[in-house]
Amino acid sequence: MRILVGGLLVLCVVGRVGADNVSPYRGQMNTAIRGLSEHEVSDLRQGRGMGRARAAELNGYPGPRHVLDAVQAGELTLTPEQTRNAEQLYDGMVHEAQRLGAQILREEQNLEGEFRGRRISESDLRTRTLRIASLEGERRAVHLRAHIQMRAALSAPDIQKYNAIRGYDVPAEEQQHHYRH
Repeated sequence: MRILVGGLLVLCVVGRVGADNVSPYRGQMNTAIRGLSEHEVSDLRQGRGMGRARAAELNGYPGPRHVLDAVQAGELTLTPEQTRNAEQLYDGMVHEAQRLGAQILREEQNLEGEFRGRRISESDLRTRTLRIASLEGERRAVHLRAHIQMRAALSAPDIQKYNAIRGYDVPAEEQQHHYRH
């Protein structure tokens, strides 16, 4: 009986350890670029921000896409000039982000190809990753710049309304509660 219980205990522990070691990347073995998920590839191709403009967004610098969404939903009212400005900012941001995203994808594909072909060297690794990081930084700056420009095109009440729509208008007593923890 002790041997049976001990054996079951070992099986449970071994089974649990094995489950913890399964990689979250296992589904990416057949993606076009193994270093990126399909969602990341799509975001780069579409020029989406991927959350890289949070520093602006969460500090009162509205994003043009979200402003346009709020206008379209009837939640935010802008002048025709402000709306055109938001559209131009968005279009320019997306165009430039897509251009940089395409470059990032090419560089990521080349990097992944070097690993796949077992040809990567230390110096090549450094050169390639620094190039990708530089492109990612440029792409992030494109999105952050659009937030800065969008803020300049809106009035203080527009920004306040935007923040409320996005859920950033935390009441003062709730803010104090957060700071105490």
